[in-house]
Amino acid sequence: MSNATIGVAYAAGANPLAAAITRFVLPIILLLVVLKYTGRPVIMPRRDGVAAFLLGVMTAAYSTSLLTALSMLPVGIVILVFYLYPIFTALIVAAMRWAPLSPWTVGAAVIAFAGLTLALGVRMQDYSALGVALAASAGFGLAVVSALSGRVIAGGDARQATLYMAVGALVTLGISIPFTGGLNLPDTTHGWIGMAVAHLFYAGAMIGYFIAISRIGSTITTIFSNIEPIIAIVAAFFILGQELAPLQLLGAAIVVGALFLAMRAKPMGAH
Repeated sequence: MSNATIGVAYAAGANPLAAAITRFVLPIILLLVVLKYTGRPVIMPRRDGVAAFLLGVMTAAYSTSLLTALSMLPVGIVILVFYLYPIFTALIVAAMRWAPLSPWTVGAAVIAFAGLTLALGVRMQDYSALGVALAASAGFGLAVVSALSGRVIAGGDARQATLYMAVGALVTLGISIPFTGGLNLPDTTHGWIGMAVAHLFYAGAMIGYFIAISRIGSTITTIFSNIEPIIAIVAAFFILGQELAPLQLLGAAIVVGALFLAMRAKPMGAH
């Protein structure tokens, strides 16, 4: 929903940097309030805190790539390409020997990749190659963050780590402003509403995502996240008037099938 509604802000003159830097403000506020209300400390041990902050730097990079791709391509296509990241995550986790690849997870990843390939290949000639590359690089960036965050969060509070990541992303993007052409904010009330709604959805998604990783592991969390392309495609149709060809919708349906297959995999812990 966040990735679909940000298009309303773009239509009102906002640029990807403005969308990226403002999306981390609300998670920081919410996490500070929740940690204080629950009596949990805000400060993490130094080593874990530095690691979480650096993951925030990477989060800033992949978020900017994703939001830039969303300004260049239809939402459904960006999200389908971006959703290479569950496959990347599973491979990274297995390569680091943090968790084994179950047959169900491998099968789900292969089927999801096939569905994404079908959805993208139907009208590839109509799409910006740079936009596709940015969406794919954003997917790889999230895969790295997803895989590593499980190690940082392990044994600690996912909310603390998420707070550090959000602060790391915000600081990184703030430093980049003079070198990236500055911020273009929405110039209409409608655009501001679109940006606010997008960031509200993002705050809930970011916090919930890393809590999920802390409980069921990065591989299973990312595979379950394959439901997002379907939601994004439907939201883009109703909010932005964007639609995909029938074969692209078939590819998206295959992704949902992969999600159900992934449900057969057993959670592998916070790895």
